[in-house]
Amino acid sequence: MTGIELAFWRAIAVFRLVALAYAALLLARAGGYAHPAAGWVVIGLMAAWTAASVALYAGQRRRDWPLLAADLAVTVALLWSTRFVQTPADMHGGTMPVTAVWVAGPVLAWAVRWGRRAGLLAAVVLSVADLWQRGVRELGPSAPVNGSVLLLIAGVVIGHVAAHARAAEATLERAAQLEAATRERERLARGIHDSVLQVLALVQKRGQEIGGDAAELGRLAGEQEAKLRELVQLDAAPVAAGRADLRVSLRAFGSPTVTIAVPGTALTMDAHRAAEIAAAVAEALHNVRKHCGPDAAAWILAEHEGDRVVVTVRDDGPGIPDDRLRAAEADGRLGVASSIRGRIADLGGTVTIDSPPGRGTEVELTVPLPDIQNDP
Repeated sequence: MTGIELAFWRAIAVFRLVALAYAALLLARAGGYAHPAAGWVVIGLMAAWTAASVALYAGQRRRDWPLLAADLAVTVALLWSTRFVQTPADMHGGTMPVTAVWVAGPVLAWAVRWGRRAGLLAAVVLSVADLWQRGVRELGPSAPVNGSVLLLIAGVVIGHVAAHARAAEATLERAAQLEAATRERERLARGIHDSVLQVLALVQKRGQEIGGDAAELGRLAGEQEAKLRELVQLDAAPVAAGRADLRVSLRAFGSPTVTIAVPGTALTMDAHRAAEIAAAVAEALHNVRKHCGPDAAAWILAEHEGDRVVVTVRDDGPGIPDDRLRAAEADGRLGVASSIRGRIADLGGTVTIDSPPGRGTEVELTVPLPDIQNDP
């Protein structure tokens, strides 16, 4: 249970106690009550239910429809007991019922628990019960509807305020979590920079100086340094279960020969879609290494365009002859046809390949993402 919600329930408990005291004070003055003795019996029942409801509502698990329905039913019954305390003329004339404003308790409870629509529903039930026990069958200029109007307003306003307060608290909590995650990431980044990254940079430098097999080891160390540096610099926000930030997946491809450019804000989407897009990008990079050599430069660019994401993989290789892709598909080599085009087509997207001879290859993946969240 959130802190703001607990505050609302405590406020309702205080309201019930104050409203009970006010009803008792009105009865003690005996104004408009023909049978005060019966009225004190009703006050006693109200006090008993007030104590019981305050205790029951204190338990979070009990705040569900059985308790709230019982609260509404008991309040309606006590409201109707006014006929044993007042004369019909007093009731029809607009004298406050013996329950007074205490009847608003379940309206507030329903509004806090389920929002303004539930608060409005509870207010309508109590308003109809009040007007019915007064003998009002048709509304007119002389109908005593002031209490009903106040109940309706209270149900809508309190429900609206409670819902927005919970949303504001959730936003504040998420911001606090993000700030804590950012501080922890910065702390880890400093530690990694002062240890792991420096070691990898040293291995890369020494490997190049020694040559031979050590040069290959140095190259691998350099790739890992670049990937790790990208990861610790990435401004990634926590995401919900089943979702993923596409930027994180694309950053993993970074290396001395692969440059990554992604938006500064999160590209949060369904985790399956993010994984399929990343797999298609991995296949495009595999083709770059296979056909252009391990030292060929490549660039990955991700863009968020409305309800779709566009990921472009470009290299500086010799390009693809016009008939190579058709020949590869005919020979059963389905790297582009299946691993790239097939994956993106299954997501409802399209693949465009632009490869003029001698000017490199550009693979553009366009995927519609109606559920994308471009978070700050």
